[in-house]
Amino acid sequence: MYLHPILAFIDMPILIGIVALGALLFGADKLPKLARSAGQAKKEFMLGQMEADEIAAKAREEARAKSEAASSAEAAAPPAEPKP
Repeated sequence: MYLHPILAFIDMPILIGIVALGALLFGADKLPKLARSAGQAKKEFMLGQMEADEIAAKAREEARAKSEAASSAEAAAPPAEPKP
């Protein structure tokens, strides 16, 4: 898993401070709801990304097949006679 260099500086005391700040801003009762909604948003994003990747792969495969068909058709065609 790739870890961004900036994220390498976030250690446990900083994470505790962020959670404490979140508890002060939003209240302790809303933090689980916020975490749950963030998890659901991430899940939806990942599903959308997987669907987009599948569509892109299908489009690449169709383009490759068309390209191969066109190149094989050109190779199979008889050479054109020059016009006088």
